[in-house]
Amino acid sequence: MKRLLGVALGILTAIGGFVDIGDLVTNAVVGSRFGLSLVWVVAVGVVGICLFANMSGRVAAASGRATFEVIRERLGPRAGLANLSASFLINLMTVTAEIGGVALALQLASSVHYLLWIPVAAVAVWLVIWRVKFSIMENVTGLLGLTLIVFAVALFLLKPDWGVLAGQALAPAVPDGETVPTYWYYAIALFGAAMTPYEVFFFSSGAVEEGWTVKDLVQSRLNVLVGFPLGGLLSVAIAGCAAVVLLPAGIAVTSLSQVILPVAEGAGKLGLAFVLVGVVAATFGAALETTLSSGYTLAQFFGWSWGKFRRPVQAARFHLAMIICLLVGLAVLATGVDPVLVTEYSVVFSAIALPLTYLPILIVSNDPQYMGQHVNGRAVNVLGMAYLVIILVASLAAIPLMIVTGAGS
Repeated sequence: MKRLLGVALGILTAIGGFVDIGDLVTNAVVGSRFGLSLVWVVAVGVVGICLFANMSGRVAAASGRATFEVIRERLGPRAGLANLSASFLINLMTVTAEIGGVALALQLASSVHYLLWIPVAAVAVWLVIWRVKFSIMENVTGLLGLTLIVFAVALFLLKPDWGVLAGQALAPAVPDGETVPTYWYYAIALFGAAMTPYEVFFFSSGAVEEGWTVKDLVQSRLNVLVGFPLGGLLSVAIAGCAAVVLLPAGIAVTSLSQVILPVAEGAGKLGLAFVLVGVVAATFGAALETTLSSGYTLAQFFGWSWGKFRRPVQAARFHLAMIICLLVGLAVLATGVDPVLVTEYSVVFSAIALPLTYLPILIVSNDPQYMGQHVNGRAVNVLGMAYLVIILVASLAAIPLMIVTGAGS
């Protein structure tokens, strides 16, 4: 019974933890401009993140090492440093976006300007990382994030023309007024939002934090293969709400208030209360994960002592790295840069940097020296190679499409 409850809790946490500020903003933007004609990208991204996270979790459980430890060992310091540089910068952008997302959500709940909430959010992130146990931190934010199911409830309450939505999803096409390059630019952004690298850094490092062994592989696989797809359905619901309310009205999403507007219209004040709780929980949970991931990547690569289970005095450089990342995020947001804009750029650059972390994990998960008998099977390798091609194409196409489309404008 205890193991069954652990599996159920892990799945629920994975669902609630799947959606962050990148998924909220990108799915709403795409829904408001393209309807559900890009929903296929969500499906591709969900399968990809399941594959990536499952391999990373298996590497951590079988070898006892987290992502950047094996990257440095397997690829060497020079190639590993290139991976570290790209991944860390993307992670830092995401930290900034998530803290900004928390502040924007708190502004909607309180009417206090978001700039005043930014230092509060950053301090709260540090206090939780410093004082709260890993399992409690992960489970509470994930479970509170489940309140974002209100997007799905609101979609039904809006009583859309399901035939139209199904037509958009099953026969995708570029809508009138949009261009083919813009369509593909947002396809890459949506893909990057679903396969954000920090999720994998956190997942594999969390496996080490919690002392996973090969005995935990079944539970890990269930968490990923059930929780993430159900989380992906939340993403589709967000896009669906935007397609029903914002697309017909010609409202382009430029703020978090527009992301949650369809929920207020469909589910009223009660729905609005739920969605605000969900957005705060999702962005705050992601801020915790991205901050920890920043410390994980640096500490694992350079061989520092790391982990939430260690007190700051026992892992000083790990904790100092996270404090510096929070301060950098604060400094960037203090300039008045739009957190929504930072989010939109962060998901695209996530897609650009993805090959640098995906390829090493694919290599290590096939290495018997690390994995023993738990190397990838033939089917996983076929799928893994197919996704490597997709990831490389998305990475190479992102910058040209960003230039041609003016970042989707």
